[in-house]
Amino acid sequence: MIVVTGAAGFIGSCMVGKLNSLNIDNIIIVDDFNKESKLKNWENKHFCDKIQREDFFKWAEINIQKINFIIHLGARTDTTESDYSVFEDLNLSYSQRMWSFATKHGIPLLYASSAATYGDGKFGYSDSEENIPKLVPLNAYGKSKNEFDKWVLKQKNQPPYWAGFKFFNVYGPNEYHKGRMASVIYHCFNQIHETGKMKLFRSHNQAYLDGEQLRDFIYVKDVVNVLYWFLQKPRKSSIYNLGTGYARHFLSLANATFKALNIEPSIEFIDIPLDIRNQYQYYTQAEMKKLKSLGYRKSFHSLENGIDEYVTRYLKKNMIY
Repeated sequence: MIVVTGAAGFIGSCMVGKLNSLNIDNIIIVDDFNKESKLKNWENKHFCDKIQREDFFKWAEINIQKINFIIHLGARTDTTESDYSVFEDLNLSYSQRMWSFATKHGIPLLYASSAATYGDGKFGYSDSEENIPKLVPLNAYGKSKNEFDKWVLKQKNQPPYWAGFKFFNVYGPNEYHKGRMASVIYHCFNQIHETGKMKLFRSHNQAYLDGEQLRDFIYVKDVVNVLYWFLQKPRKSSIYNLGTGYARHFLSLANATFKALNIEPSIEFIDIPLDIRNQYQYYTQAEMKKLKSLGYRKSFHSLENGIDEYVTRYLKKNMIY
């Protein structure tokens, strides 16, 4: 069976949806299932059992013979949370336990890292293992992810096959519960629906005009396609970037969202909130040579095509993947 943690969340539930679309239902889903806000993400999925996050290791030791693969996507992802102890518990200590469990029992492991580990990008966006110890994340979330990456690279005892993924700006269905942390596209859709216009952050960096901040936006279906490719057979164990490899303006994102709704663009600029202004990334772009060198050839959605599908197939119809 395949264990998917974070299965009630955004990327985790889409991973289960991807597996279900391939008629795979020998899945154990793991998360905090007490959160009613996430119910839609898993209630109609097909799986063998659901296990509360805090009960997983006790359950797993009893059912070890049933587990063939672990996809560890569960994490605290709120970049505005400043209390590092919150991330230390869920993103570092829990992930270390998952690694140790997979190592002890010889189970392949995939896990989620983040592009937040790159901080302001002064050391570039290379996913070479030599680059990882240099990185200086801008927030507690990014720090927790980078600390785990660094810890992983020091481990002499490893699962038989493993891979970590630095997710860039992921957007797509099943993110409705994330509140402030949902993608700009999700917020844009709702703003346009309610007011006919949308708000983007004003630039507080002289190197960038308003709306011309650049991010590597990747559609969640492309993310789970890559994870499934790694699940199919062993690849080189390492930490990989997972973005499109192309940075795009927020203005391009806005215009694509208006186009998907068949509405003329109307954009207003607002200040970046003070609590995240010093942590704001003005540019991210995944260096994708490492993944491509393994032979991954499936194309990614363009920003325009991804937004069009997300808006027309999911947001307008209030549908879940």
